[in-house]
Amino acid sequence: MMLSAEDKKHIKAIWPSVAAHADQFGADALYRMFLSNPQTKTYFPKFDFHKDSAQMKAHGKKVVDALTEASNHLDNIGGTLSKLSDLHAHDMRVDPGNFPLLSHHILVVIALHFPKQFDFAAHQALDKFLATVSAVLTSKYR
Repeated sequence: MMLSAEDKKHIKAIWPSVAAHADQFGADALYRMFLSNPQTKTYFPKFDFHKDSAQMKAHGKKVVDALTEASNHLDNIGGTLSKLSDLHAHDMRVDPGNFPLLSHHILVVIALHFPKQFDFAAHQALDKFLATVSAVLTSKYR
């Protein structure tokens, strides 16, 4: 999926605001995913699933930081996330269906926090961005 110049403009306009709250927004998205898709908890056997737990914030920050790195390299998301793709595919063996689930919850969190910026064009651009990241993270599942 190719991101257009217009998509990239929208991503670059909103993502720094997301990155500034990486732990909180990441934790919010994870909490929503774990609550509505409890099967995703299986990869976190000793995790504190309470809203705003230290573990939730720490992992949420990792997620948003990885997305921030990808947003800084929109022309090479695959290369930027290659090691993370290896980790998820080969070491952790995360169900590839989980990435679109988390992407959905990330979009919800962004929409809640930035309703004015989250117009149709921004929504579409971020959806394409997160779908691209999901495709990259699942590309080594063969």
